[in-house]
Amino acid sequence: MIPKTVSRGLLLTPLLAALAGCNTVVMNPSGDIAKQQAHLIIVSVVLMLLIIVPVMFLIILFARKYRASNTDAPYEPDWDHSTKLELVIWGAPLLIVIVLGLVTWIYTHKLDPYRPLDRIDENRPIAATAKPLVVQAVAMDWKWLFIYPEQGIATVNELVVPVDQPLRFKVSATSVMNAFYVPELAGMVYGMPGMEITLNAVQNRPVQSFGISSNYSGAGYSDMKFAYRGVPQGDFDAWVASVKAGNGGKLDKANYLVLEKPSIKDPVRRWAAVDDDLYYRILNRCVTEGVVCQDKMMMEDARKAREMAMNKMPQHAAATRLAQANGEVCTTPDETVKKK
Repeated sequence: MIPKTVSRGLLLTPLLAALAGCNTVVMNPSGDIAKQQAHLIIVSVVLMLLIIVPVMFLIILFARKYRASNTDAPYEPDWDHSTKLELVIWGAPLLIVIVLGLVTWIYTHKLDPYRPLDRIDENRPIAATAKPLVVQAVAMDWKWLFIYPEQGIATVNELVVPVDQPLRFKVSATSVMNAFYVPELAGMVYGMPGMEITLNAVQNRPVQSFGISSNYSGAGYSDMKFAYRGVPQGDFDAWVASVKAGNGGKLDKANYLVLEKPSIKDPVRRWAAVDDDLYYRILNRCVTEGVVCQDKMMMEDARKAREMAMNKMPQHAAATRLAQANGEVCTTPDETVKKK
């Protein structure tokens, strides 16, 4: 008869086989930023295991050694303190927390998504003349719009980038907060309506993968995925040329307003041309004709607030403040000095 422990182990075998086929892209990505993030995960886990593993071992050891049936174990009911033991119990976790905090602080600044890249990979720095490819990514309900401003094209649910070229994503959204995440490339960043988040990254080898929205955004969230491809520069140029030569037409304001309507499981779409100011209008929420752009509205509100403040000041002080705002005078603690 097969022991229970063995039979239970056999039941777990199919589960282990299934886990062996899991996609481990997060821990084995092809982009330099994602690789560094994976390294941070490994370092953090190892540091934490330095405490977890000994504690788990000691739990088993103590339970076995001091079990009721073990009459050989020492019995010391009056024991209450050990300086050496206290140092180990508190000192080891404290040191690990300090090291973990230091490592996290370094990587947090090093992998800041806003920080321009300083290398292609660990062996190749970025050339001083290298210019990043800008991609404007817009999270919609429930699809992704990618605008390539320098190439003058746009796609839905398809992101193609050249290998070994710095990439700069400008991420925004149209309705609710979303999160842009390509596991092969870098960590996720959030996209919010009326705001722009920057993500700098680089793809180090050709790959065919996927990207997702990693923040719940409504009914179509689970299908808010897009195809992601990293290709050699020549293939990228050929892809851009094919999009321009296609019959996708132009993504202007009218077509965008149709695209903006909520939809689920959108197929890949491409546009051979894009309005130059479309992303600006998406970001400032003024694609619809007659709507005041958000940045201009804020400037106007600031101007009105400044005028209201001036009206409440004495006439001489208001004139001085207005001159300062217009750059006509500069002030010192003691006097007002006219610029030459």
